[in-house]
Amino acid sequence: MANIHHNPPFRAEHLGSLLRPTELLTKRGAFEKNNLSQEELTQIENDSIKQVVELQKECGFRAVSDGEYRRAVFWGTFFEELDGMTEIRNPSMDIFRPYVPDIAGFIEKGHKPGQSCLCTGKIKHTGKSTLIGQFEYLKTLVPEERWGDIKLTMIAPPWYHLRYKDGKAFPKEVYANDEEYFSDISKAVSAELDILYKAGLRNVQFDDPNFAYFCSEKMLKGWEEDKSNTKTAEELLDAYIKCYNDSIEKHASKMHFGLHICRGNFMGSRHFSEGGYDRIATKLFQNLNVATYYLEYDTPRAGGFEPLLYLPSHKNVILGVITSKFPELEDKEKMKARVMEAADIVAKGAGQTREEALKRLGVSPQCGFASHEEGNSLGWEDMKNKLLLVRSIADDIWPGEA
Repeated sequence: MANIHHNPPFRAEHLGSLLRPTELLTKRGAFEKNNLSQEELTQIENDSIKQVVELQKECGFRAVSDGEYRRAVFWGTFFEELDGMTEIRNPSMDIFRPYVPDIAGFIEKGHKPGQSCLCTGKIKHTGKSTLIGQFEYLKTLVPEERWGDIKLTMIAPPWYHLRYKDGKAFPKEVYANDEEYFSDISKAVSAELDILYKAGLRNVQFDDPNFAYFCSEKMLKGWEEDKSNTKTAEELLDAYIKCYNDSIEKHASKMHFGLHICRGNFMGSRHFSEGGYDRIATKLFQNLNVATYYLEYDTPRAGGFEPLLYLPSHKNVILGVITSKFPELEDKEKMKARVMEAADIVAKGAGQTREEALKRLGVSPQCGFASHEEGNSLGWEDMKNKLLLVRSIADDIWPGEA
């Protein structure tokens, strides 16, 4: 893992989602109104993905993604396609924890989630992958020797749990407790990884805002005040880490797994939570069996670099020092100085030199550019300039490395 310039992760990374072309959004809108066929939608998706892969190559990125162009939102439809999980439209607010940051954000604006997904029966993978098509098309756009570099983003295994009140995430007649529920989710994720691995996928990034919510004082206060909770927040954090570890255990030695932690990146460049990594750093870095952490560090709401003291010497961090939320370009020299500041803290924690610590670091935007298909508050050229800035910072710090 020290030579991260030869295999994922790379010195210059982005987090997966990219701004959608207007034509793609228009055609998807027509499809949703039954004014466009699936074949026509797939063709415009393919054309748009080909364009955005060329952009990534032009900007010097090895771990290309499809921009999440086949998804409306970053989490995709993995859970909806599992046996035992059911998509629900206009769910009652009575099932949600009102202090979980994204739910609280909706309530604050007078809105509610228009869609969610609930366990209604025994969870099992159907044997049909919802992600394989996304990966297979990307394979046609890069040389075979680069298939292992392709980045596929996946939603967090315990994604549809934190938002629900205790006892609402699954029926008691199906699962007696969280542990049974998480066990079947882990088996389903592992089955999906089986299919993707056999197709050649080697680079997975899990997207998980929920871990950042455990850094939020507001959420933790709400958790303590909610007497219906049967676990402490710490106990639930441990359960989520175990769910991850069980999900990837079979493939961890054969694939690169990274975790992207985000404080919210909704349409209009909106975030949902604040709080540094201090509260979760030890467990996050030392108990979770992923190789790489893609960490948000573009604003003070993510706290300082001090939690990186707890990063083990065999793990990597990609520093999200460039914002994907707004068009203004950061000062390159200041960003390079921030990387060096982080490297010194990583070095101190691992008993290494700065140069040794830098071998385990890279740079990226703090989040995707379009976690929701409507995208953030910036344009295509703004996004390109951000990607070029990331590449330029990486080239200055690690000349000649991908």
